[in-house]
Amino acid sequence: MALPKRRHSHARTHKRRSHDALKATGIALCAECGEPKEPHRLCASCGKYKGRTVFTLDAEIE
Repeated sequence: MALPKRRHSHARTHKRRSHDALKATGIALCAECGEPKEPHRLCASCGKYKGRTVFTLDAEIE
């Protein structure tokens, strides 16, 4: 198995790792209530996904 003759420099290592940073998640608006939500996820405000109700929110919580 081949081995590297010399170690990689810090600059070369940092250039390779320049694409490893985390990216911010996208934000979409709910079509029903207009609240911001993650794409392809259930809306936490109204409880709908793709126009259908997945769960209902109780108005009175005691």
